Amino acid sequence: MRLYYSPGACSLSPHIVLREAGFTPTLVRVDLRNKKTETGADYFVVNPNGYVPALELDDGSVLTEGPAIVQYLADQVPDKQLAPANGTLERYRLQSLLNFITSELHKSLGTFFNPAAPADWKEAVQGLLAKRFDYVESLLTKHDFVFSTQFTVADAYLFTILYWTRVLHIDITTWPHLAAYLDRIAQRPAVQQAMQAEGLIQA
Repeated sequence: MRLYYSPGACSLSPHIVLREAGFTPTLVRVDLRNKKTETGADYFVVNPNGYVPALELDDGSVLTEGPAIVQYLADQVPDKQLAPANGTLERYRLQSLLNFITSELHKSLGTFFNPAAPADWKEAVQGLLAKRFDYVESLLTKHDFVFSTQFTVADAYLFTILYWTRVLHIDITTWPHLAAYLDRIAQRPAVQQAMQAEGLIQA
């Protein structure tokens, strides 16, 4: 499998899942500004939307959108229990959480990477994020992982988005379970491997 990624972007989530699942992915770095791969190829050919991640399967077909990709990967290795079985109520609950991370955290924090976003808009988003962090904090008072008592694809996604708070210098110590979670997940071997491969941390 070939993962198209940009260092530290939301593509870090499926990258982590690939390694948690035991795959050794071929990585293709994408320059998101000029929409070119590291070889100079037109990335729009891979993903017409021009953003990462994209996962090219061995048969040449391509999957896009992080939540779909991580669930596909989890289903390839059911023994790893990275997601509940398809068709179960727990699977739908996982999808609900992935959708929450996408719409309420990913998109909100992504605002702060946009230099054209006005200050008053960022301030409003910060207020919304505080409420959403309150919710995630409440989930993390129940167990060490955001969805269940063990690591799932939701943790790979949530960690990736929370990692942006460090890049953006957003203080999350007001939410002690959230801050501890970020530190804890960062120490997982698969997370370390993915971040090292993307040049985010030193080996």
